[in-house]
Amino acid sequence: MKRILIIHTGGTISMLEDKETGVVSTTATHPLQRIGGMMAGIADVEEELVFHLPSPHITPSHMLELGRKVHERMATEHYDGVVITHGTDTLEETAYFLDLFLQTRKPLVVTGAMRSSNEIGSDGLYNLISSVRVAASGEAQEKGVLVVMNDEIHSARNVTKTSTSNVATFQSPQYGPIGIVTKEKVIFHQQLIGYESYPIQKLNNNVALIKAYAGMDPSLVQAIHQSNINGLVLEGLGQGNVPKEIVAPLKQMIQAGIPIVLVSRCYQGIVQPTYAYEGGGRDLKEMGVIFSNGLTGPKARIKLLIVLEMTNNLEELKRIFEM
Repeated sequence: MKRILIIHTGGTISMLEDKETGVVSTTATHPLQRIGGMMAGIADVEEELVFHLPSPHITPSHMLELGRKVHERMATEHYDGVVITHGTDTLEETAYFLDLFLQTRKPLVVTGAMRSSNEIGSDGLYNLISSVRVAASGEAQEKGVLVVMNDEIHSARNVTKTSTSNVATFQSPQYGPIGIVTKEKVIFHQQLIGYESYPIQKLNNNVALIKAYAGMDPSLVQAIHQSNINGLVLEGLGQGNVPKEIVAPLKQMIQAGIPIVLVSRCYQGIVQPTYAYEGGGRDLKEMGVIFSNGLTGPKARIKLLIVLEMTNNLEELKRIFEM
């Protein structure tokens, strides 16, 4: 039988709702303690509590600590896979961080819940069991970090939270899930075509994320420049365009050696240097803005935080973000 490590970090999956006030608290016990023999016949599981935090409190430093914990446990004991429980608000960022950081090809699954354990229709325990089944599946090898929610298996790179409260919130726009979980089996129908791996040891850089909007005030970009950041991710309009008013301060940042990565605020498609007007994609490309290959803003920020620990060379960063 496969041996699976479950690491708990907190989130709704480990919370209880007060029936009188409707307030959700972080006082619940670990999910595994409430399912007892349900894991029998699925896997030999062990659990460990690393954090007990709501996911808005999770920082990149926590993500790095979590990644180190996975490496440590995988190096000192034999596990066939790892499942991490996590709050859903920043789950996609932690999953993508681990996807870029971890050096193992064994299955690693991140899961959570949209409803606390004592709510009607609670999804946490079911998602946890499904995740253990996926982590114990031989076909989950060499798939990178996976997110399992609501009977679907998604890649960490593409998945995002699409609804504030719906249990089917985690989707992979324009790509779809790479597999499904049925009552009888785990089925994969897509295969990754490559891996990225960055064995960093620390996180010392500060990367900001801003969204472009009509009538954007250049003082916002100027203020960010003056805050001693090391990089900026900009969610541009459409195919990657910005109001002309912020072109000058963006150019000043690039001239100061601060890399700017461009993504689209649209949830489908990729940024392209199509328009040549001031603030258009072609104008930004010629100015030295780095175009990201389909990442969301939060994930591009995670990637820039990681790769800046290895290089700040603009040409090398362009190559990495075009992958």
